Amino acid sequence: MIERNSKLRTLPEWLAYLECLHPKFIELGLERINQVKMKLDISPSFPIITVGGTNGKGSTCLMLETILSRAGYRVGCYTSPHLFCYNERIRIGQQEVSDAELCKIFNIVETARIDCDVSLTYFEFGTLAAMQLFVQASVDVAILEVGLGGRLDAVNIFDADCAVLASIECDHMNYLGDTREKIGFEKAGIFRRGKAAICSDLNTPNSVRQYADSIGAKLIVIGENFGYKAEKKLWKYWDNKKNEYSLPRPALKGIHQVQNASACLATLDAVRDILPVTSSHIYQGLQEAVLPGRFQELSRKPEIILDVAHNPGAVRALSNNLDDTDFCQKTYAVFAILKDKDIDGVVRELMHKIDTWLVADIDSSRGASSDEIVQALENSGINKGSGAIFTFPDPVSAYVFACKHSTKNDRICIFGSFYVVGEVMQYMNLVKYE
Repeated sequence: MIERNSKLRTLPEWLAYLECLHPKFIELGLERINQVKMKLDISPSFPIITVGGTNGKGSTCLMLETILSRAGYRVGCYTSPHLFCYNERIRIGQQEVSDAELCKIFNIVETARIDCDVSLTYFEFGTLAAMQLFVQASVDVAILEVGLGGRLDAVNIFDADCAVLASIECDHMNYLGDTREKIGFEKAGIFRRGKAAICSDLNTPNSVRQYADSIGAKLIVIGENFGYKAEKKLWKYWDNKKNEYSLPRPALKGIHQVQNASACLATLDAVRDILPVTSSHIYQGLQEAVLPGRFQELSRKPEIILDVAHNPGAVRALSNNLDDTDFCQKTYAVFAILKDKDIDGVVRELMHKIDTWLVADIDSSRGASSDEIVQALENSGINKGSGAIFTFPDPVSAYVFACKHSTKNDRICIFGSFYVVGEVMQYMNLVKYE
């Protein structure tokens, strides 16, 4: 029998404990978490929207949360990872839960876990805590962001009334497969029989279509059942009846955010019988939804941009967004990334947009070392001896270097990981939400 740790009092103590609770940081599978869920008797009576995909999950969740909140619903929202503090992951009524609430619910989950005599990963433990909090708070709707994949992700122990796939890219290939077809199958695992399944990937894999058909999910695909037309200041959403609606651009910047917004509207169309909203709620929600670290522009002279892009697809969107900004003389990249990412692919997407790479180590066992990143840069043809690459012990040191050497006509782009963006934002003493 697993013994209870009775010395846990504060949230930092709990989080340190959870990081060591399971021998692996990631272990896909639902058997262990299902046992604890049954012990806790978590039985949500509210509708659930589950959001999966490779990129765009957090933005999609936020836009849905904001629109539904403007419509008067009490929304529970569970996302990951966080930039500053764990509390960001669990919001009720658009407010982060407190340390005291988390410690209390962690105690409840831990008691059930010990009774089941199983271990849980950090993410599995947090997923149960979030849903227990949502049940206790009697939310009107829960929005759950998938952590990794879908079929075997902890979030998938809860049945979605509507499932969303924001995009499908080659990421986490050691867990999900080495092709978009294999990855698409894993991500489509959040679909449910007879329920709406929204896919806003512009090139939907056949595996997604086949899985939806095999279980009888109602697949709704961008470009076929809904879509968008982007214009300079506005954009148009069209639904499955080909009706068009003109809307202001989302507060979140980039054409990919219009694509994410169209997925939100298709989702709201699919659940309108149980969660009706008005056009006014949609306008307000899209204009108010702001998420730190998603092509966030901090200044113009020099231009400073933060972006948590950390795989080739997300970095491709970052590259396109950089093209849409004002001309700059020189671009400095403050860059750090986790070692399980496609570092070569990320570098290839931006190598022609960056003049000077400021490569940093990050304080995580999962982080790629600066030497590993430099190797990827050199593999792409960027020579460290040319003065185009510098290494630093941490992201803040790299950012300080960029500030000292850049002029008002230059650009500083901080990207590659939640760790690097979060550390620089904390150094700059930025608020979490605008």
